[in-house]
Amino acid sequence: MSKVTTERVGHILKIGLNRPDKVNAADEELLHGLALAYGELEREKDLRVGLLFAHGDHFTAGLDLFDVGPKMQSGKLQLVPEGGIDPWGIQTKQVSKPVVMATRGTCFTLGVELALASDIVIAASDSKFAQLEVARAILPFGGGTIRLPKVAGHAKAMQYLLTGDTFSAEDALQMGMINEIVAPGAELDRAMEFAQKIAQQAPLAVQATLASARNADTENEKKQLFQRLGQLMTTKDVERGMQAFISKQPAEFEGN
Repeated sequence: MSKVTTERVGHILKIGLNRPDKVNAADEELLHGLALAYGELEREKDLRVGLLFAHGDHFTAGLDLFDVGPKMQSGKLQLVPEGGIDPWGIQTKQVSKPVVMATRGTCFTLGVELALASDIVIAASDSKFAQLEVARAILPFGGGTIRLPKVAGHAKAMQYLLTGDTFSAEDALQMGMINEIVAPGAELDRAMEFAQKIAQQAPLAVQATLASARNADTENEKKQLFQRLGQLMTTKDVERGMQAFISKQPAEFEGN
């Protein structure tokens, strides 16, 4: 049984962590499967949005240190196999297409960092989060130290990064780490609603908007904005969008 499932739903790639008997703790096989799924999302032109979730009642307990720990100590841990993309966007470029994430129950360490690397996050009210790395004598290496201070502010980020304390879905919402809280069991359907709405938009425009937003804190992005716009203005999807505006009918974008 695959430890990461993939399913295409229209232009959406559903990516599921699938080790529920181990609270979806990530061993090397699961990490490889996740990276390969992100690679598929990146390569396949027909795919426009990723939808990340987990099978079972919990998103992830974090790293499976029984499997991953010795490989980390020996320097032999391979996070991204050939054909994959680092889901956290640290060892490779970040996937250029948006990712919507649904979480419930335990969402520790790498799960928090997956949320921080995603673009929209829907959390069940029973979600609990923690960056526990300091209690294991390591540090977050999936972007937690980089992204959480930007999202939550330095003081609040340090409260959780330096103590390993658990925080709730309400805490995550107040910090701006997640978008919405829903009843347990409703998170995947709500995340799918967002994914479907994004998938209906012009995909090249979505990717350009995402790239600009990720680059927002650099001075260079001010110069690139009109370059991005100019590239989009040459696409056939612009014509489709204009025609939809005139006809007052929904546009069917093709990504060209």
